[in-house]
Amino acid sequence: MTEQPMQDCEIAIVGAGAVGIAAALALAASGRQSVLFGAATAPRDGRTVALLDGSWRLLGELGLGKALERLAAPLEIMRLVDDTGSLFRQPPVEFKAAELGLSAFGWNVENAALVETLAARAAQEPAIRMVPLPVEEIAIGPEAARLSGAGFEPLHAALVVGADGRNSRVRAAAGIETRDWTYPQVALTAILGHRREHGDASTEFHTRAGPCTLVPLPGRRSSLVWLLAPREADEIAALDDAGFARAVERQTHSIVGAMTVEGRRGRVPMGGLSVERFAAERAALIGEAAHVFPPIGAQGLNLGLRDVAALRDALIEAEDPGAEGVLARYDLSRQADVRLRTGAVDALNRTLLTDLLPADLLRGAGLLALSRFGPLRRLVMRQGLAGGTAAG
Repeated sequence: MTEQPMQDCEIAIVGAGAVGIAAALALAASGRQSVLFGAATAPRDGRTVALLDGSWRLLGELGLGKALERLAAPLEIMRLVDDTGSLFRQPPVEFKAAELGLSAFGWNVENAALVETLAARAAQEPAIRMVPLPVEEIAIGPEAARLSGAGFEPLHAALVVGADGRNSRVRAAAGIETRDWTYPQVALTAILGHRREHGDASTEFHTRAGPCTLVPLPGRRSSLVWLLAPREADEIAALDDAGFARAVERQTHSIVGAMTVEGRRGRVPMGGLSVERFAAERAALIGEAAHVFPPIGAQGLNLGLRDVAALRDALIEAEDPGAEGVLARYDLSRQADVRLRTGAVDALNRTLLTDLLPADLLRGAGLLALSRFGPLRRLVMRQGLAGGTAAG
């Protein structure tokens, strides 16, 4: 009889960002124990996340609702403005949550505050062991995954979950192939105070360089994600805070009046990544270890939280969380959702970057149809919120 490798834990999660911590909490709520590796921090660089309705409900189920309500602003209106200068420019399109019988599409919160809130909740959960150290080596075998690094004893897990971002060690150890690409864009991020009320409305200006989006935060504050060509991004990023605020106000047509920068700003090169599969032997990928695309339509982290819900559901009643059949179910559950949304965001971003008349005509016709036809507009809104992460 051959000796079975030691399994020190059911599940090891590599990466303690928002998706990794949420996975640990969701699995704990379903009776699973996990070890969570990584420092549970995020930079305060102006980045926020718009948690759509399904993500908000999932986090509420995990006991985070009241804490996040104090930090987040509701998104009652999502407005699209064609600012490309196209011959087929259409009037702004407004999506209102009330049309779907919702109080809000979602809630916008600073990324750093979200991670801090998740980490505080995870620290109270007995089923989660937090190891604030990086995993340096991962060896995956048929019975277990072995994780090692400086500062902790090697650990064996029945399943290793990669929540460790675009350069995932888990994905590399699992031998999962990727396709990645870059865009001629850089995202500038910031949090801005402003003179006028935002009315709980997110406004996305579609420009030739990409979207420039203001998303509401509590009070007279909004977060900015502004996609620009690298050279222009460098020039605007080099401005002092007052000059930067004036540039944003001009770009957003003073929709919320004069602005001031609050806190640090960020600069993020844009690119995309997709994987051939979302699981392999004793390994599963979630969040940006599995998919990366530009910040359009508030899909990024929400897609990662849908990964979390799908993984939780695939593991329900599984005796061995790393069994082949369990991981096959998870992989199948993510294929259509991730590929559809990655493709849609990529296509929209690329149409903004071209001045070809057919692309302009197609985009303009789409915006016109959305503005004129309520049933189509409501269908698009439902699709944007589809794949809710709540149980069931």
